[in-house]
Amino acid sequence: MTEGVIRVAAAQVAMRPLPDFADFAAQVEACARIAADYGCQALLLPELFTLQLVAQRGEPRSGREAVDCLSAHTPALLDLLRALAMRWSLDIIGGSHIARDADGRVRNTCHIALRDGSLHARAKLHPTPSERAFWGVVGGDSAEPIDTDFGRIGVMVCYDSEFPELGRHLTDAGAELFFVPYCTDDRHGYLRVRYSCQARAVENQCYLVLAGTCGQVAGIGNFDIQYAQNAVLTPCDLPFVRDGIAAEATPNVEQVLVAELDLSRLAQARARGTVQNLKDRRTDLYRVDWRGV
Repeated sequence: MTEGVIRVAAAQVAMRPLPDFADFAAQVEACARIAADYGCQALLLPELFTLQLVAQRGEPRSGREAVDCLSAHTPALLDLLRALAMRWSLDIIGGSHIARDADGRVRNTCHIALRDGSLHARAKLHPTPSERAFWGVVGGDSAEPIDTDFGRIGVMVCYDSEFPELGRHLTDAGAELFFVPYCTDDRHGYLRVRYSCQARAVENQCYLVLAGTCGQVAGIGNFDIQYAQNAVLTPCDLPFVRDGIAAEATPNVEQVLVAELDLSRLAQARARGTVQNLKDRRTDLYRVDWRGV
């Protein structure tokens, strides 16, 4: 079990047309600089925030055109995330980016750049019906946690958070801190993610960080409006804040949310909490393995 106090940041990004990659890079660097200025060890960016690179005046591009455009930007995106992580000594969980992989499949992938210069990728496992229909996104094939210098982290991209098997699998694999980049068009969609993440925090006795996009931007098909209220969530028990919310952003306002988390409190809750969800599982009655084998 990891111990120590860390600070995390979650960027709530107001989407705007950024067809010039330099403007996009400046936006991301501003978020990284703010997180570093506040002494954070990790920064989470939102799901699909790279779609700003597709925006242009006139009619929205087709799904295929959007994928082609974004795929062309993938090398520059990876270079940017890696350079900023090393410059600001910050682990950057890079939201998500729709692009073709080496085998030509379209993935919605979260790229993670650690401060040591290493790069990792976790594709969204559960594409939504609209992602499949408009962009042709297929699900990823890796659900493993990532080792950082402050412990193992889990990544669940938006809809992934609504599947309890994934959160339990990541917890059993040693993750204690989860990052959830999301993009939801209205409050209904946002609350599906929010309530699911709060449930994951309770049932797995872990922390979750959420980051999303807000506002409206023309010229992007299947991406008309967004609703966001970033949050950092905790278990609901005595070692934590009363409502299970370590920090919460103002809805639909561009900002970088910062929260301080004491990882040792997770060990305290798991060992001596009012409820001890991980200990009290009835594994004699239902399967432990998330794959069901």
